[in-house]
Amino acid sequence: MECRFCDLETKNQHKFVDVRKHCIVIFSNPRLMKGHLLVIPKRHVLNFVDLSEEEQKELFDTTIYYQDKIIKTLASGCDIKQHNRSFIPENDLKVDHLHIHLQPREFEDELYLKSQIFDRGIFKPLSEDEVFEVCNLLK
Repeated sequence: MECRFCDLETKNQHKFVDVRKHCIVIFSNPRLMKGHLLVIPKRHVLNFVDLSEEEQKELFDTTIYYQDKIIKTLASGCDIKQHNRSFIPENDLKVDHLHIHLQPREFEDELYLKSQIFDRGIFKPLSEDEVFEVCNLLK
């Protein structure tokens, strides 16, 4: 199967922000907000655990570097997100290749007003039973 992120360097489908030894930084297209970036390992992997220590370090160092740049130049805040949703088929919004989203954020920005304002309704108090159950599963 062909991977859109593996082919980026050869097809040059996106404008590159940065190219490093183990990862690249591109603009997300489509994007949620101005300055929405993706930090993508060059090697095709699905999970962080599949990366070598050197790849992990560069991926996280690059993410931290660009989050700082975004906060200093584009926005007051910046969300870092990574989704692992193998249960959803690939489509124009989902690629089965590990990548980290850097999303510049402002107070009550468009994403908040259209979506995240409803988060309050789905958060629930954490029970002691749940802590015990999940801790046992994760051990």
